[in-house]
Amino acid sequence: MHCWYWVADFCEEHAVDFILGHALYMKAIHGGKAKNDRIDSFKIANLIRGGNFPLAYVYPKEMRATRDLLRRRMKIVRHGAHLKAHVVNTTSQYNLPPNKVNLKNICAREKISSTFSDQVVQKNVDLDIAILDCYAKELSKIEWFIEQQAKQHNPVHLHILKSISGIGRILALTIIYEVGNISRFESVQNFASYARLVKCKAESAGKSYGTQGNKIGNAHLKKIRGHVYCIINNLFISF
Repeated sequence: MHCWYWVADFCEEHAVDFILGHALYMKAIHGGKAKNDRIDSFKIANLIRGGNFPLAYVYPKEMRATRDLLRRRMKIVRHGAHLKAHVVNTTSQYNLPPNKVNLKNICAREKISSTFSDQVVQKNVDLDIAILDCYAKELSKIEWFIEQQAKQHNPVHLHILKSISGIGRILALTIIYEVGNISRFESVQNFASYARLVKCKAESAGKSYGTQGNKIGNAHLKKIRGHVYCIINNLFISF
């Protein structure tokens, strides 16, 4: 949850400077046995005063809601994959021949309606199919809506991304809303690190002790790492 949204908007309305701290970096800096609001605020004030406060990116206000909607879509798609897996696993559970159908298609889902002789088992699978039908209907509307928002927020980058072979509408939208303003990255290396494409080595006295900081960066970009590599190689300078 991003509970800082209203604070950022409040500061903007009253012309107050707003900075956002990086949660993981701050935890590493001022970790201690005692922890309460008074101690935390004192340590944060000292970090800001000393210029050591780890800053995080304040996502643009006009794009926040669309990014949250896109992430919500991703969770629903993931749940739909679990439902499809349940249908396949149920078929294997009763030792039936595998249904070589793509449950993404409506006609394929209709074929599953008479697979099982047991009425209770069939009812269980029908529940999965009904939810998948609802998801397919609603997700198509959401995807169209998000694309219309992207055409208002960043039409140039949307057109460039969709022109790349292998990047479709959803991948282009994910990259746009997860990256935000790409000019905030000083170098290609910084962008690759943010996308979790680079693992930081833990070294001491010339010896390597594996990697660390694997949770720092954007987890949503990590899931499409191959397409992010394509951006790094072709489009970073253009952006």
